[in-house]
Amino acid sequence: MKTIGILGSTGSIGTQSLDVAQKQGYTVSVLTAGSNDSLLEEQIRRFHPKKAALLDEEKAKELRVRVADTNTVVLGGEEGICECAADRDADVVINAIVGLAGLRPTLAVLQAGKDLALANKESLVAGGYLVKEAAAQHHAAILPVDSEHSAIFQCLQGKPANAALKKIILTASGGPFFGKKKEELRHVTVQQALKHPNWSMGAKITVDSATMFNKGLELIEAVRLFEVAPEQVDIVVHRESIVHSLVMYDDNSVIAQLGLPDMRIPIQYALTYPARYPSPVGELDLAACASLSFAGPDEETFPCIGLCRHAVKAGGLYPAAVNSANEEANLLFRQGKIGFLEIPERIQRAAANLRNYERFSLDDIYAVDEQMRQAVRAAGQ
Repeated sequence: MKTIGILGSTGSIGTQSLDVAQKQGYTVSVLTAGSNDSLLEEQIRRFHPKKAALLDEEKAKELRVRVADTNTVVLGGEEGICECAADRDADVVINAIVGLAGLRPTLAVLQAGKDLALANKESLVAGGYLVKEAAAQHHAAILPVDSEHSAIFQCLQGKPANAALKKIILTASGGPFFGKKKEELRHVTVQQALKHPNWSMGAKITVDSATMFNKGLELIEAVRLFEVAPEQVDIVVHRESIVHSLVMYDDNSVIAQLGLPDMRIPIQYALTYPARYPSPVGELDLAACASLSFAGPDEETFPCIGLCRHAVKAGGLYPAAVNSANEEANLLFRQGKIGFLEIPERIQRAAANLRNYERFSLDDIYAVDEQMRQAVRAAGQ
């Protein structure tokens, strides 16, 4: 039996992780959230963690009073979240925090020598070699939770020692606007962008799926995780979200991982690896699927893929820069302040004047983060 920690426990991945933990009978040692104090209180009373933390320090103070009848210690702020991330009792910690906010907690997990089940792709995209070096230095594993990277990870389990990996093929649902042309997207609403055809996700990630920036982030994450060149990562649109990703070996054999579009499958594998246990998800019935379709991505209509491919080729701080620019542009769109097509336009303009460094520090990443956010906000003035 394992003891796990969950960072971002009130979000989509976090709540599904708790469902998996309960079905497997795991002990939950720590829980963290951003500001959803009411749901975090419910989770504290249900799972009895040793520690919990809220990023919102005022709400953390209030929650501390409300759960005084429990044995859970409530912490506040980023420091409290990082303390939970480094909890010594956890065998594996799931980082399901959204955005760059997950970077410091990712490093805290790894520096504590704990295995990291990574759902926060932005921390690896922006942190780059800092994250990989922390994992290597402290002998901690990074286990992918994203369905695509979990699929690649699983496909590579049977890789012979003398076989060469030729290519990674990431599948993309295409989001709610697949088949649309650029002009058709000029006046789309936030509500339309949030109608994902297959997956239930948080608002930021769902909009990223609509712009296909999320697939660009996954391209960068695949390069980092599996140590391949950007040219070795292809993207193919697969509307049914049954084939979660594929790998091609040097003999052109292609191995795929298939399953229902339910995040509890990759979450559970990250927690149980290398073992497999009965799933909370139903069986895949291929006959019921009838057919599976594939198409190339339309990078003219969805230029965010190209922005991310350019970023990972440029290296250094460039991936961090486009990630931060996107976080701000995505937020402005969800707030109704900019149009859908302005998201990639503002990302490109913000990153155009970046002063890049191949080697960088954590402080450099956060300096670029602020620079990019200001540039995105100023782009419309």
